Parts: sequence; structure tokens; C-alpha cells
Amino acid sequence: MGEWYEDSFGEDYIIVYRHRSLANAEREIRSMTGWMSLPEGAEVLDVGCGTGRHAEALRALGYKVTGLDLSPVLLNEAKKKDSKGLIKWVQGDMRSIPFADGSFEAVVNWFTSFGYFKDDADNDKALSEMSRVLVPGGKFLIDFLNAAHVKENLVPYSERLDGAAGLRISERRSIEGDFVVKRIEITPETGEPRRYEERVRLIGLERFRSMAKQTGLTIEAVRGGYEGESYDERKSARLIMTGRRAE
Repeated sequence: MGEWYEDSFGEDYIIVYRHRSLANAEREIRSMTGWMSLPEGAEVLDVGCGTGRHAEALRALGYKVTGLDLSPVLLNEAKKKDSKGLIKWVQGDMRSIPFADGSFEAVVNWFTSFGYFKDDADNDKALSEMSRVLVPGGKFLIDFLNAAHVKENLVPYSERLDGAAGLRISERRSIEGDFVVKRIEITPETGEPRRYEERVRLIGLERFRSMAKQTGLTIEAVRGGYEGESYDERKSARLIMTGRRAE
């Protein structure tokens, strides 16, 4: 067994999260890119792009998009959707982004695609790499869970049926130390269940500010949701940070 993020982002992940639609991504991204004030045609790196729904929405808004993800399965799914090859898809680890310094005008990291690592120094490294590939003054956006809200509103168990695939999907959630952990069980109509784990470090705003400062980034604005709501540590569902690399 490898690390959870090496095992969990495969074919079953696509089934578990197929309810996350391109239409939702388009609505979310239209708002969030507006907060960044990016010029049309800007070079944007989507770190942790998954199956590419956010990258596709970015491209439709007129940006030149590169999608980076560790999972070859998710990247292959993204490529299928991008039949005209309008987006550059690259396999790579966010702790060692395979691009030269200053390659992008903006870096985005959507929907809690961060905080995956046991060693918190690896999260520092990932943010440092995002900073490194930005041009001086380049913009960034990180869309993360709000740790305090997660702790107070955790749903311990949920279950649903995926009729198209003939699967029962159950999810058990818990707080374990500094992590929120989701254990997923996928049970087919016949055969043995398949089990996966997702584990995300509960990083708060002040920790992000410290990490950003150390990597040459400045958090300029913080929002609590996709409609641009003011951030409230207790009430906000999201922690959405925008800012820039030092000139």
C-alpha cells in the first residue's frame, strides 16, 4: 500500500465524485477568477486538477491552462473530455512541480486539493513550489475547507446508491489528531467491497498566512464561500484565499 493519495485517486474516485458537475465548476470559477482580476489569455496552472472540470471552465473563460495531477487515471479522464487538446495535461507531484521558475501568471488549487501529507513540511514544500512557478507579482487562489467549521459540523456517516454503476457508497468521517479522515466503502451488487481512505490536514487561516509568508506569497483577501461571502471562522464552509507572489 502506498500513501492514500496514491491509492484513492483511481477509477472508483471518478464514480464516487461524479456528482460534481462541470456546470457547478463553471459557476464557482467565474466568481473566483473575477476576484483575481486575471487578463484574458493569462497562463494559469491548475494544481491537483483531477478530471479537469475546473481546468475546462478556466479555458472557457479565455485562459491558457495547464492541469497538473499525480493520478494518471484522473488525467486520462481529463484528456478524454478535452478532445481538441486545448489544455496541457501534465503528471506530477505538487511538491516538485515540473516547470521552470516564473512559468505562470496564476496558480489555482481548487476544492481542498491540498494538505494531503503526513509530514506538514511537505505541505510547506507544495506551497513553496506554487510560489516558485509564479512570475513576480503573479496571482494565486487556494480553495480549502474551513477547519473549524469541519470540526463542528462533521457528518459521521452517509450512504447513497449509484444506480448507474450498481454500487452502494458509504462514507465514514472522523477527526483524528490534525486530520479529517474519510473512509469510503464501495459495495457492488456482487463481489467484495472496495475500501479507500482520504486524509486532509486541518490547516487554519493563521497557519496558511505563516506558510505563505515563508514562501514569498501574500494572502490579500479571504472569503468564506463561492458567492464571495466574508470569512467567518466558525460559520464559513470554505476558506478561499487569494493573493500574489512578491514582485
